[in-house]
Amino acid sequence: MRVDLLTREYPPNIYGGAGVHVAELSKVLADHADVHVHAFDGPRDGNPVPGVTVTGYDYLDGLEGNDAIKTFGVDLQMVAGVEGADLVHSHTWYANLAGHLSGLMYSIPHIISAHSLEPLRPWKREQLGGGYELSAFAEKTAYEGAAGLVAVSRAMREDILRSYPKVDESKVEVIHNGIDLDAWKRPESLDEAEAYFRSYGLDPDRPTIIFVGRITRQKGVPHFLRAVAQLPRDIQVILCAGKPDTVEIANEVRGLVEDLQKERDGIVWIEEHLPHDKMVFLQSMSTTFVTPSVYEPLGIVNLEAMACGLPVVGSDTGGIPDCIVHNETGLLVPIDQVDDGTGTPKDSTQFEADLASALVEVCADPERAAAMGKVGRKRVEEQFSWDSIAVKTMDFYRRVLDRF
Repeated sequence: MRVDLLTREYPPNIYGGAGVHVAELSKVLADHADVHVHAFDGPRDGNPVPGVTVTGYDYLDGLEGNDAIKTFGVDLQMVAGVEGADLVHSHTWYANLAGHLSGLMYSIPHIISAHSLEPLRPWKREQLGGGYELSAFAEKTAYEGAAGLVAVSRAMREDILRSYPKVDESKVEVIHNGIDLDAWKRPESLDEAEAYFRSYGLDPDRPTIIFVGRITRQKGVPHFLRAVAQLPRDIQVILCAGKPDTVEIANEVRGLVEDLQKERDGIVWIEEHLPHDKMVFLQSMSTTFVTPSVYEPLGIVNLEAMACGLPVVGSDTGGIPDCIVHNETGLLVPIDQVDDGTGTPKDSTQFEADLASALVEVCADPERAAAMGKVGRKRVEEQFSWDSIAVKTMDFYRRVLDRF
């Protein structure tokens, strides 16, 4: 079986969880199928993932204007490259239109993995203007025409059916994201990790909270920073956060961080993208991970933290409860949200206070935090290995082909 994966991100150009997902999925699917990947950001030098055929596409010359228009130009090139595939599998709205058109062009099934949904990210109008209407159009058209859809969590499956009521629920399968268990694990010796930790002025004997993610409304960074203001001063915070969606949220986060740094030490903001080994060092030296998202289909960062032996304190929303077992692998923070697609807490002050309380609870008991981290590591080993996800995905492909 030839399977063609269509994606915005692929090694060496990965910016978020969806890119990590496609890279890892292609790697494990290569043991079961002839895998071809079509990606943005131009041709690749060599083969970034062994056993996988990769074609990279540049934006079309002369196609200027909104990024959504340029994206559609890449999608059209992808359609030509898909010829010969038995099945096409697209990831994110960037590639959904290419998948939909490929399905029509070659009479093959189009499968979509839902990493996020445009109707649940209305703040993107701040970024894209009319381009948001185009991304929403591409996603809606593709989802309603897809032969099968993969939801990365139970909540994502519900979101798909609520956002796109024309989708047949029998076509939507829950297959979680996975984790590279060998890449994400606490080093046997922490000497090098401790030295790197100290290089930021951090004290390994103090409790430390770490956040990893983009600066976007859905990640809840401003809520987290307001919660930090309520924490005891001995608690350190590492904010690994870059690539702000808008100037407005960038300025808001910068102002909140500067206010915290004026009042207390141990507030470290790392804006650059860290190499994988350095991220593992920081997580291995921290007390707990935090996911304050107001919208999160699953959150690969949760799995990465759990694989490093960290408990996770996360919002009780979206796919986060698929990762965190409350009081066993971390704590879930209640969040009552406005039902308008934004995920905004109805009472931000209460959410931030509850988040602060949960973080204090974990940081105040290092032995309990370590115990939850061990249970979390076991959970990702048993439930989120990529090998098991490859088997589930291939089974779904075969069932879709059988009924197509």
